[in-house]
Amino acid sequence: MGEIIDGYKFEQRHGKSRVRVARVWRNKEDGVHSFAEWSVDISLLSDCLSAYVHSDNSDIVATDTMKNTVYVKAKECSEQVSMEEFAIVLAKHFTSFYPQVTTAIIKIVEKPWERCYIDGQPHKHGFKLGSEKHTTEVVLTKNGALRVTSGIEGLSLLKTTQSGFEGFVRDKNTILPETRERMLATEVSASWRYPFESLTSIPVKPLYFTNMYLDVKKVLAETFFGPPNEGVYSPSVQATLYQMGKAVLGRFPDVSFIQLKMPNIHFLPVNLSSKDNPVIVKFQDDVYLPTDEPHGTIEASLSRVLSKL
Repeated sequence: MGEIIDGYKFEQRHGKSRVRVARVWRNKEDGVHSFAEWSVDISLLSDCLSAYVHSDNSDIVATDTMKNTVYVKAKECSEQVSMEEFAIVLAKHFTSFYPQVTTAIIKIVEKPWERCYIDGQPHKHGFKLGSEKHTTEVVLTKNGALRVTSGIEGLSLLKTTQSGFEGFVRDKNTILPETRERMLATEVSASWRYPFESLTSIPVKPLYFTNMYLDVKKVLAETFFGPPNEGVYSPSVQATLYQMGKAVLGRFPDVSFIQLKMPNIHFLPVNLSSKDNPVIVKFQDDVYLPTDEPHGTIEASLSRVLSKL
């Protein structure tokens, strides 16, 4: 909610962005190390109007203090925590420690470091960089109202068959042929919301949010590909997107909402010909031109319908 100042509606917030922190946890019993690297964005809604209209900074939490708080709280997490848990720790601190802060919004992106395997065995302290990124946004108010959203960015999926596109609108500008055999590729961005509305409603389970992230990612990929031997036919990106979102809501009661964005990344059939040689390359579902621009953009969201009973 904004305030009326000098006849204008005024809204404000301030924070610190792209605070990078890495944390190692060492298990003394088995010698296994765990590692996480996060990029943290902090945004505070606070009662510091006097800084804007009276040049009085006495209620401002310095953004450098916010940055330092990230490192202090990372140090205090002596046991391994999920990214969402760490975001909640930060939000709790800012809303409880500073009387003038009414809401804390914490966004974190996790760099995809994955444990290495050597000769099939997990390495105790070796990691390699993966691809897709785990994201979260936690919003916490001073009165305890909570919203937790998790997500994934850059989940690249491709299948070389079991995809088609038919029956779409045709007009004078349409040249795209219909097909029941094409390659399907996309880079999934997904975000899902949990139903937890207070800190006390969060499940008390070690690394709950991390395991949920891995499970949701697994369901998204499995639904896209289908069974390993026969796969599943995709009549459109729209239909596949819907089935992916529906599968997540159907599998996980703790997910109340999911949004999916799936660009249609095209692999175009290659046919080459010349005046002297009409068949330099004849396409037989084998040679493609990869393109990423322009691409189709498909997005949708699904949420649970609350019963009125």
